[in-house]
Amino acid sequence: MKNADIRKLTDEELTAKVLEMRREKLNLKIQSRTGQLSKTARVRELRRDIARCLTEETARKNNEVKA
Repeated sequence: MKNADIRKLTDEELTAKVLEMRREKLNLKIQSRTGQLSKTARVRELRRDIARCLTEETARKNNEVKA
């Protein structure tokens, strides 16, 4: 997910997206533990996408405080 795509999301959509990605990450972790995971790089992508979304949430909150 690109930063530009993340910036276009509303606050509610951003929160929902983070929850969705965390669920997917959990499912991938379970698949990894049971040996069923085929795309191991997806875990890394998800972890970074979650961090990008959380960074945008924090930036938005900081901008609200300053305004």
